Formats: sequence, C-alpha cells, structure tokens
Amino acid sequence: MAQKIVTIYTDDLTGEESAEVATHSLAVDGIAYEVDLAPDSYDKLLEAIGPFLKAGRRTGRVKAGAAGARKVSGSASGSGETAKIRAWAKENGYEVNERGRVSADIREAYQNANK
Repeated sequence: MAQKIVTIYTDDLTGEESAEVATHSLAVDGIAYEVDLAPDSYDKLLEAIGPFLKAGRRTGRVKAGAAGARKVSGSASGSGETAKIRAWAKENGYEVNERGRVSADIREAYQNANK
C-alpha cells in the first residue's frame, strides 16, 4: 500500500498557502508567541514593530530554540533557492546582501522574471 502525505504551509496573517512560510518567535510582556509568515507578511510585521525595536533596548537573546526564525518549508525554498535569487539579483543590478533575508521585492522580481 502506498501513502502520500501532503503538508500545506499557510501564512497565519493572510491565510494563503506559501512554500516560503517560516515560523517566527516574539515575546511581549513575558509571553512568547510563534507566528508562521510568508516573506511579505514578515516584512509587514517588521514594518509595524520597527519603530518600537529602534526605541527599545536589547536585553540579550532568549534560550536556543525559543527565538529566531525556523524554516517550516521544505528544501525548495531553502538556501539553494536563495542563492539563485541573490545571483540573479546581482546580475540584474539589485543591491543584495551576502547574508540574511532577501527582500520580498527582489523575490517577487525574480519570480516574475523566471515564470
């Protein structure tokens, strides 16, 4: 007997399916939260809390495994894809860092150019 398991990753903010969903952790008033977001929704989160982060004080890191972004999706949207997007962006005149997140604008431009 064969069995097929399909995992669908959904953006918690928009309810849309995405292969690029990642889990992000944050804490407010000592209560920890996790939210699964696609890159566009994550950008909205950073835009919304950005002024508070800039005005706030860093108090250090929380215990390993309790903070940061963990990839939820499979290898299709992992570093191999990101490396391709970075290379494409550089070849096409976009300014992109060697490390860290690739902006949603660059990802979208890459996807539109490679349809």
